[in-house]
Amino acid sequence: MNTTDFNHQLSLNQSALETFAFKFTQDYEDANDLVQDTLLKAMRYSRKFRDGTNFRGWLYTIMKNTFINSYRRGVKTRSFITTHEEIPVSQLQNSATGNSGENKFMLEDIHNAMKKLQPEYLTPFIKYFEGFKYHEISEMLHVPIGTVKTRIHMARGILKKNLKMYTDEFAAKA
Repeated sequence: MNTTDFNHQLSLNQSALETFAFKFTQDYEDANDLVQDTLLKAMRYSRKFRDGTNFRGWLYTIMKNTFINSYRRGVKTRSFITTHEEIPVSQLQNSATGNSGENKFMLEDIHNAMKKLQPEYLTPFIKYFEGFKYHEISEMLHVPIGTVKTRIHMARGILKKNLKMYTDEFAAKA
């Protein structure tokens, strides 16, 4: 079948496709989208159509497969994404960013609190924060592992005390 005959057959079957699509979707806009997708796929795969085959049946098969694939894709998407009319506040807190000015002050307070730590507490704490294990820190600093654990614990306590205003603030927000 040449291109002109193929396009003529498409236009002759378009209204039948629209009726068939509405039976699938039960919505006129979705039906129009389905017809459009079907026509595009039919044009794309026109070389695969064999003369003597039922043209309308071939189009219906394309439409049915397009609808089924779209439905399956939608089911997969809905299983991963939950939709709500209103986003709960608990989810907004996780995705919201803080005021950058407020963050700057917090960062300055953290740096100032860390400057107040004595070096024997600061060094093991920083190393632990960077991901080193207690025994690695112990070997680096040439001190017993118990001393490393104590110094990290002490550093945490001092930082917690010096940054108490943020502990109270976060407890109030939770």
